[in-house]
Amino acid sequence: MDIETFIGEFAEQFDEISTESFGPETQFKENDEWSSMTALSIIAMVDQNYAVRLTGDDIRNSTTIQHIYDIVASRVA
Repeated sequence: MDIETFIGEFAEQFDEISTESFGPETQFKENDEWSSMTALSIIAMVDQNYAVRLTGDDIRNSTTIQHIYDIVASRVA
């Protein structure tokens, strides 16, 4: 698991924003496209791709993609 791959997979959950607009320090909730449905898509993507269960609190308490990545990396078996 590496951050660049994770960022690409994370960015795919947004329909209107180009992948190049995302980086580790991107504050994803600042995007106009951010919604509860996007949060659910990210939770599902992480579960499917990494077999890690993110919670709503994990998303709420994170501000950047790096924060989410660090949570997932700490829980990968």
